[in-house]
Amino acid sequence: MKKWLLPFALILALMVSACSNSASSTNTSGNSNANASKENVTGPAATESEASGTITYQSESGPIEVPANPQRVIVLSAFAGNVMSLGVNLVGVESWSKMNPRFDATLKDVEEVSDENLEKIIELDPDLIIGLSTINNIDKLKEIAPTVTYTYGKVDYLTQHLEIGKLLNKEKEAQAWIDDFKQRAASAGEEIKAKIGADATVSVIENWDKQIYVYGDNWGRGTEILYQEMKLAMPEKVKEMALKDGYYALSLEVLPEFAGDYVIFSKNNETDNSFMETDTYKNIPAVKNNQVFEADSREFYFNDPITLDFQLDFFKKSFLGN
Repeated sequence: MKKWLLPFALILALMVSACSNSASSTNTSGNSNANASKENVTGPAATESEASGTITYQSESGPIEVPANPQRVIVLSAFAGNVMSLGVNLVGVESWSKMNPRFDATLKDVEEVSDENLEKIIELDPDLIIGLSTINNIDKLKEIAPTVTYTYGKVDYLTQHLEIGKLLNKEKEAQAWIDDFKQRAASAGEEIKAKIGADATVSVIENWDKQIYVYGDNWGRGTEILYQEMKLAMPEKVKEMALKDGYYALSLEVLPEFAGDYVIFSKNNETDNSFMETDTYKNIPAVKNNQVFEADSREFYFNDPITLDFQLDFFKKSFLGN
């Protein structure tokens, strides 16, 4: 399963975010993100055609003509936050973005759509459709509007945002945010390591439908920030079991083996959380030391700029108190 399939049915990336990709790098190490950036298959920035009001975007499947200034975008996968962060208007998004509290204000009047509801998509009259390469009805969607899809994990999460910036003719804005974000995240990471110690370990866990998951360094839920940008330490057991695939499902009995000195708990309040009342959980050192930081899983999945900025603020407040 991909990131957004855990816990929901896409992937995922989540995020993320998730995030926040995420999109993400190959699931082997932090260094793989740099390699993914170098292997960006979408090529150079889009080229403009002033006369037609379109640009040619170099997508994974080849060049495609898209609006130079899209006004009615539909996102069928986890990229709504990327589009919103670049100030581009959305008319339809998938259900997981719609239920994200971070997106409420912007998406209040935006329709919820799916790749199966073609009639609804036609009614919304999109001028651009964006999704993952795993969505259904891609050929039919292409008959409605230019449709661009991305393979999850083909590039790292920041390169993914840059690609969406190119697609929306906002590459400079996307790159500016990336540069600023990396600086802010690295700075916060140095402060956090100075406070908790360079060797202190951090785990990211999530509960869903009576199952507990622990995450690697590129599966949304703040993992990209903690491990890739801040360079915080990951418990050895997490490295062993979750780093390659991005996630690992485990039982309550072995959770203590995966828990770091600090635990980020992406908590789903709509599922069974009774494990938190067990002695096994209560005796985890991070729990006993009040070093478990809980976040609402609905706003923590992805790894888009809106979610990443929220996650970064969450980590600064949780670890540093500011």
